[in-house]
Amino acid sequence: MTPKFALLEEYALIARALGAPHRMVLLEQLAQGERGVEALADKVGVTVANCSQHLQQLRRAGLVTSRRAGKAVIYRMTDDKTLVLMDLLARIARQNLSVVEEILQGLSGGIAPEPITRADLAERLKDGSVTVLDLRPEDEFAMGHIPGAIQISLSELGTIIEQLDTEAEIVAYCRGPYCVYARQAVAALRQQGLSARCLEGGLPEWREEGRAVQTWAQPESRRPA
Repeated sequence: MTPKFALLEEYALIARALGAPHRMVLLEQLAQGERGVEALADKVGVTVANCSQHLQQLRRAGLVTSRRAGKAVIYRMTDDKTLVLMDLLARIARQNLSVVEEILQGLSGGIAPEPITRADLAERLKDGSVTVLDLRPEDEFAMGHIPGAIQISLSELGTIIEQLDTEAEIVAYCRGPYCVYARQAVAALRQQGLSARCLEGGLPEWREEGRAVQTWAQPESRRPA
Protein backbone atom coordinates (compact mmCIF):
# COMPACT_ATOMS: atom_id res chain seq x y z
CA MET A 1 0.00 0.00 0.00
CA THR A 2 1.35 3.41 -0.97
CA PRO A 3 1.49 6.19 1.62
CA LYS A 4 -1.35 7.93 -0.20
CA PHE A 5 -3.67 4.94 0.00
CA ALA A 6 -2.65 4.34 3.60
CA LEU A 7 -3.75 7.90 4.32
CA LEU A 8 -7.00 7.50 2.37
CA GLU A 9 -7.76 4.32 4.29
CA GLU A 10 -7.68 6.33 7.53
CA TYR A 11 -10.00 8.94 6.02
CA ALA A 12 -12.32 6.15 4.89
CA LEU A 13 -12.38 4.81 8.47
CA ILE A 14 -14.17 7.98 9.54
CA ALA A 15 -16.56 7.79 6.59
CA ARG A 16 -17.41 4.17 7.41
CA ALA A 17 -18.01 5.08 11.05
CA LEU A 18 -20.66 7.56 9.91
CA GLY A 19 -22.26 5.00 7.60
CA ALA A 20 -25.07 3.97 9.96
CA PRO A 21 -28.03 6.10 11.11
CA HIS A 22 -27.73 4.87 14.72
CA ARG A 23 -24.14 6.12 14.92
CA MET A 24 -25.19 9.53 13.63
CA VAL A 25 -27.88 9.65 16.32
CA LEU A 26 -25.27 8.69 18.92
CA LEU A 27 -23.09 11.59 17.80
CA GLU A 28 -26.10 13.90 17.97
CA GLN A 29 -26.73 12.76 21.55
CA LEU A 30 -23.09 13.13 22.60
CA ALA A 31 -23.07 16.64 21.12
CA GLN A 32 -25.49 17.55 23.93
CA GLY A 33 -23.13 16.23 26.61
CA GLU A 34 -21.38 13.09 27.82
CA ARG A 35 -23.48 10.02 28.65
CA GLY A 36 -23.17 6.42 29.77
CA VAL A 37 -23.81 3.49 27.46
CA GLU A 38 -27.14 2.57 29.07
CA ALA A 39 -28.50 6.11 28.75
CA LEU A 40 -27.36 6.30 25.13
CA ALA A 41 -28.95 2.95 24.30
CA ASP A 42 -32.23 4.17 25.77
CA LYS A 43 -32.07 7.43 23.81
CA VAL A 44 -31.26 5.73 20.52
CA GLY A 45 -33.68 2.83 21.02
CA VAL A 46 -31.22 -0.07 20.71
CA THR A 47 -29.93 -2.71 23.09
CA VAL A 48 -26.94 -1.92 25.29
CA ALA A 49 -24.87 -4.51 23.41
CA ASN A 50 -25.78 -3.01 20.04
CA CYS A 51 -25.09 0.49 21.33
CA SER A 52 -21.67 -0.58 22.59
CA GLN A 53 -20.80 -1.98 19.15
CA HIS A 54 -21.74 1.28 17.46
CA LEU A 55 -19.73 3.28 20.01
CA GLN A 56 -16.69 1.08 19.40
CA GLN A 57 -16.88 1.92 15.70
CA LEU A 58 -17.03 5.62 16.51
CA ARG A 59 -14.16 5.32 18.96
CA ARG A 60 -11.96 3.47 16.46
CA ALA A 61 -12.53 6.39 14.09
CA GLY A 62 -11.52 8.84 16.82
CA LEU A 63 -14.92 10.54 16.86
CA VAL A 64 -15.71 9.66 20.48
CA THR A 65 -13.69 8.88 23.57
CA SER A 66 -14.61 7.32 26.90
CA ARG A 67 -13.76 7.28 30.59
CA ARG A 68 -14.69 5.06 33.50
CA ALA A 69 -16.82 6.23 36.41
CA GLY A 70 -16.93 3.27 38.77
CA LYS A 71 -18.39 0.41 36.74
CA ALA A 72 -19.93 2.72 34.17
CA VAL A 73 -18.31 3.74 30.87
CA ILE A 74 -19.01 7.36 30.00
CA TYR A 75 -18.68 8.55 26.40
CA ARG A 76 -18.18 12.02 24.98
CA MET A 77 -17.48 13.57 21.60
CA THR A 78 -13.72 13.81 21.06
CA ASP A 79 -13.64 17.08 19.17
CA ASP A 80 -16.17 19.83 18.56
CA LYS A 81 -14.99 19.94 14.94
CA THR A 82 -17.15 16.85 14.46
CA LEU A 83 -20.09 19.27 14.67
CA VAL A 84 -18.80 20.91 11.48
CA LEU A 85 -18.68 17.54 9.75
CA MET A 86 -22.22 16.68 10.87
CA ASP A 87 -23.52 20.02 9.61
CA LEU A 88 -21.66 19.66 6.31
CA LEU A 89 -23.19 16.22 5.71
CA ALA A 90 -26.66 17.67 6.23
CA ARG A 91 -25.97 20.62 3.91
CA ILE A 92 -24.57 18.44 1.12
CA ALA A 93 -27.48 16.00 1.40
CA ARG A 94 -29.99 18.83 1.25
CA GLN A 95 -28.31 20.34 -1.79
CA ASN A 96 -27.79 17.14 -3.77
CA LEU A 97 -30.55 14.74 -2.71
CA SER A 98 -34.01 15.96 -3.67
CA VAL A 99 -35.75 13.57 -1.30
CA VAL A 100 -34.02 15.26 1.65
CA GLU A 101 -35.52 18.63 0.74
CA GLU A 102 -38.92 17.00 0.23
CA ILE A 103 -38.80 15.47 3.71
CA LEU A 104 -37.70 18.74 5.32
CA GLN A 105 -40.43 20.72 3.55
CA GLY A 106 -42.98 18.19 4.70
CA LEU A 107 -41.85 18.60 8.29
CA SER A 108 -41.96 22.38 7.93
CA GLY A 109 -45.45 22.44 6.43
CA GLY A 110 -44.11 23.84 3.16
CA ILE A 111 -41.35 26.36 2.50
CA ALA A 112 -39.88 27.35 5.88
CA PRO A 113 -38.63 30.87 6.62
CA GLU A 114 -34.89 31.49 6.68
CA PRO A 115 -33.36 30.42 10.00
CA ILE A 116 -32.05 33.07 12.36
CA THR A 117 -28.29 33.07 12.85
CA ARG A 118 -26.76 32.53 16.27
CA ALA A 119 -25.22 36.02 16.16
CA ASP A 120 -28.60 37.61 15.42
CA LEU A 121 -30.28 35.66 18.20
CA ALA A 122 -27.61 36.77 20.67
CA GLU A 123 -28.37 40.40 19.80
CA ARG A 124 -32.12 39.86 20.04
CA LEU A 125 -31.73 38.28 23.48
CA LYS A 126 -30.03 41.44 24.72
CA ASP A 127 -33.06 43.62 24.01
CA GLY A 128 -35.62 41.00 24.99
CA SER A 129 -37.39 41.08 21.64
CA VAL A 130 -37.51 37.32 21.18
CA THR A 131 -38.97 34.24 22.88
CA VAL A 132 -36.75 31.17 22.69
CA LEU A 133 -38.12 27.63 22.80
CA ASP A 134 -35.92 24.60 23.47
CA LEU A 135 -37.56 21.51 21.94
CA ARG A 136 -35.20 18.97 23.49
CA PRO A 137 -36.21 16.67 26.37
CA GLU A 138 -35.83 17.91 29.95
CA ASP A 139 -32.67 15.90 30.66
CA GLU A 140 -30.87 17.49 27.71
CA PHE A 141 -32.21 20.93 28.67
CA ALA A 142 -30.79 20.38 32.16
CA MET A 143 -27.32 19.67 30.75
CA GLY A 144 -27.26 23.10 29.11
CA HIS A 145 -29.54 25.52 27.26
CA ILE A 146 -29.62 29.01 25.81
CA PRO A 147 -30.18 31.52 28.63
CA GLY A 148 -33.87 32.32 29.08
CA ALA A 149 -35.05 29.48 26.85
CA ILE A 150 -38.34 27.74 27.63
CA GLN A 151 -38.17 23.95 27.57
CA ILE A 152 -41.19 22.47 25.81
CA SER A 153 -41.95 19.28 23.89
CA LEU A 154 -43.88 19.13 20.63
CA SER A 155 -46.75 17.37 22.37
CA GLU A 156 -46.98 20.19 24.94
CA LEU A 157 -46.67 23.06 22.48
CA GLY A 158 -50.41 23.63 22.16
CA THR A 159 -50.74 24.16 25.92
CA ILE A 160 -48.59 27.31 25.93
CA ILE A 161 -49.42 28.97 22.61
CA GLU A 162 -51.98 31.31 24.21
CA GLN A 163 -49.38 32.35 26.80
CA LEU A 164 -46.72 33.35 24.29
CA ASP A 165 -46.06 37.02 23.56
CA THR A 166 -47.62 37.64 20.15
CA GLU A 167 -45.51 40.80 19.71
CA ALA A 168 -42.20 38.94 20.06
CA GLU A 169 -40.74 36.69 17.40
CA ILE A 170 -40.36 33.08 18.52
CA VAL A 171 -37.15 31.18 17.84
CA ALA A 172 -37.11 27.40 18.25
CA TYR A 173 -34.04 25.20 18.46
CA CYS A 174 -33.14 21.63 19.33
CA ARG A 175 -30.12 19.31 19.02
CA GLY A 176 -28.47 20.50 15.83
CA PRO A 177 -28.51 19.76 12.07
CA TYR A 178 -30.19 16.34 12.36
CA CYS A 179 -32.97 17.32 14.77
CA VAL A 180 -36.42 18.00 13.31
CA TYR A 181 -38.35 19.09 16.41
CA ALA A 182 -37.66 22.79 15.93
CA ARG A 183 -38.89 22.68 12.32
CA GLN A 184 -42.10 20.99 13.39
CA ALA A 185 -42.61 23.48 16.21
CA VAL A 186 -42.13 26.46 13.89
CA ALA A 187 -44.63 24.99 11.42
CA ALA A 188 -47.21 24.54 14.20
CA LEU A 189 -46.66 28.07 15.55
CA ARG A 190 -46.93 29.68 12.13
CA GLN A 191 -50.19 27.83 11.52
CA GLN A 192 -51.48 29.65 14.61
CA GLY A 193 -50.50 33.01 13.10
CA LEU A 194 -47.38 33.50 15.21
CA SER A 195 -44.04 34.76 13.90
CA ALA A 196 -41.59 31.89 14.36
CA ARG A 197 -38.26 30.78 12.95
CA CYS A 198 -35.68 28.07 13.63
CA LEU A 199 -32.24 28.80 14.98
CA GLU A 200 -29.37 28.01 12.62
CA GLY A 201 -27.84 24.93 14.25
CA GLY A 202 -28.69 23.95 17.79
CA LEU A 203 -27.40 24.08 21.35
CA PRO A 204 -24.06 22.34 20.52
CA GLU A 205 -23.16 24.91 17.85
CA TRP A 206 -24.23 27.78 20.14
CA ARG A 207 -22.01 26.43 22.93
CA GLU A 208 -19.08 25.67 20.61
CA GLU A 209 -18.94 29.36 19.64
CA GLY A 210 -18.36 30.21 23.31
CA ARG A 211 -21.80 31.73 23.87
CA ALA A 212 -23.43 31.70 27.31
CA VAL A 213 -25.15 28.48 28.36
CA GLN A 214 -27.30 27.92 31.43
CA THR A 215 -27.74 24.61 33.21
CA TRP A 216 -30.87 23.36 34.98
CA ALA A 217 -33.61 25.86 35.82
CA GLN A 218 -36.50 25.24 38.18
CA PRO A 219 -39.65 23.93 36.43
CA GLU A 220 -41.72 27.05 37.16
CA SER A 221 -39.16 29.23 35.34
CA ARG A 222 -39.39 27.13 32.18
CA ARG A 223 -42.93 28.20 31.27
CA PRO A 224 -44.24 31.62 30.25
CA ALA A 225 -45.76 33.67 33.08
